[in-house]
Order: sequence, then structure tokens, then C-alpha cells
Amino acid sequence: MTAHGILPDHELESLFRDGIVSAERPPAEGQIQPASIDLRLGSKAYRLRASFLPGSARSVTARLDADLVMHTVDLTAGAVLETGCVYLVPLQESLNLPVGLSAAMNPKSSTGRIDVFTRVITDNGVAFDQAPDGYRGPLYAEVSPRTFSILAREGDRLSQVRFRRGVHQPVRDLTVSVDLQGFDDGIVGYRARRHSGLVDLARIGEHKRERYWEPLNAPDGQLVLDPGEFYILASQEAVSIGLNEAAEMAPIATEIGEFRAHYAGFFDPGFGVSETGGSGSRAVLEVRGRDVPFILEHGQPIARLVYEPMRAPPSRAYGAVASNYQAQGLKLSKFFSA
Repeated sequence: MTAHGILPDHELESLFRDGIVSAERPPAEGQIQPASIDLRLGSKAYRLRASFLPGSARSVTARLDADLVMHTVDLTAGAVLETGCVYLVPLQESLNLPVGLSAAMNPKSSTGRIDVFTRVITDNGVAFDQAPDGYRGPLYAEVSPRTFSILAREGDRLSQVRFRRGVHQPVRDLTVSVDLQGFDDGIVGYRARRHSGLVDLARIGEHKRERYWEPLNAPDGQLVLDPGEFYILASQEAVSIGLNEAAEMAPIATEIGEFRAHYAGFFDPGFGVSETGGSGSRAVLEVRGRDVPFILEHGQPIARLVYEPMRAPPSRAYGAVASNYQAQGLKLSKFFSA
């Protein structure tokens, strides 16, 4: 075991026992992943007028005044979170981090692939999706559906958290490019249909794909990204994450400015590894066009995977547990029919 790096599943389990992670309920089945913990929604959501950060000297609750909160939504029996709206949901988990242990959050893959913009806020926070070492306090999820309204319930998991001992120490990175030559029947990607029905987060694989997504072809190896539209594409390269490493996807060049290339970025150890059934796994890319139409070409670099060490290999690698996206090609979120 190394002194620094990402905590594996068996160490994550000890965080609950040691009170470093506390929750209203015991961990649910499958909540602890090979290198992360899923975060569960609490019983209510605040409909906000706008997103915010509390700043270095204030708690989140100190900002939730009548000027910011429009109304409260009860999630215990399920409620619709609508597109174009910003919600703040207290999470069931809270943190009591010792010095030297920090946390980073990210949307789950299934969340990013339905175009739900999600990030985590802490008390005294000056940045999203970060809890510095020594942080003690609650966690809140900001949730903003962009294309599909969602039916969410208490206990649903939209975000995940990784824990790191020591400083962030990337060991290598891998640039990935977009595949526009096609997969099944020449399809190179999908564009989300606007004004579709809502996505019920409890109905895995039950939403008809054709009602929510338009398949795309690129016979000349080019695809025009329309401003404001949301796309699912895939990398040209097969990706693998060894058992002693974890990775996170980052944009290849933020200065391009004409599209955002990912929403959910954590890749667990074992992803794409042949021993756990992942041979040929691609990275699925969640892409949103921005200010002007932009031509994307086959093989164009679009994102990069940043690798960093695990403190130890996980007890169960990605693919050895229930994994929705092992050996994936161009794959939509688990909520849609194949």
C-alpha cells in the first residue's frame, strides 16, 4: 500500500466505521464502488432562483433565505425536477475529514449521459465538487436537468465522491479522440430530443431510446455540433484503467470554447481490463455545443484521461461488480432500452 493516492473500496468501507463518512442510513448495496462512494439524495430539494457558492465564511444553510429559495420539494415519494431549473438537495452523507484526507466529487456516468448537470457544494465552499482535508460538515447536491426532466426520489444517487490521501499527483495522461466512422449501422452518436418525456430514475432500461434520442450519421467523417444541443459520442481509442490506478476525464482544450466535452469523469480501476470483461471499452463522451455551430471531425482530440495512483488495488475491480458500462462502445445511459 502506498502512502498517497485514491482510497480503494476496502478503505472506503472503513470510513463509515470510523465516522469519517456518516449517513442517515447504513450504506446501501452497491453504494461503495471500487474507488468511490455514491452519494444519496436526502428527503427534500430546494428550488433555487440561481446557483451559488457560500464563500469561505458562510454555511450553505445561511444562504438559503427567502430571496434565494423559491419553494421546497418533497422527495420522499418522488417528485419531478424540471428542465431549466436549479435545485439544491441535502445529501444523506456528511464528512469529518482528518488532515491529509481530501475528497473530490463528480456526477455518476448515468447522470451525465442524461444531461443532468450535477455538482456538490460544501459549507464555506469556494469551489464546487471539492472538500479539502479537515472539512467537517454536510454535503449538498446542486441538480439542474438540462434536456430531460427527471423523476427523483430520496436515496437516488446522482453523484459520487473519491477520497485522496496526500496531494493530487497525476502520473500520466491519455488524449482521446472522437470516433465518427460509426458503430452499429453506421451510427456515430446520438442527439437528445428536446421536449421528450421525463426520465424516471427508478426505471432502469425501461425508457424507449427512440423517444429520447436521434441517431446520427457522419458519412464524410464530420459532424456539426449545434449550439445548445446535447450529444452522446464515443472515443476512437479503447481505454483501460489498471488495478493500481484511477482516472478522471478532463477537456482537451478549454480555450476552444465551442463545446463542452464531458460531464461525468471518474473511471474506476478495472474499467476496460480484459480480465474483468472490459476488452475494447471506449470512453463515452457527453458533449454540448456552445456559442456557434462547430465542425467536429473523425479523430479530432476531444478529451484526456488523467491517471493517478490508487493506495492499493480494490477488493473488487470494475467489471467484477455490477457494472453498466464495461466493454461499452457507443452506449446511452442505463435508463434507456438497448
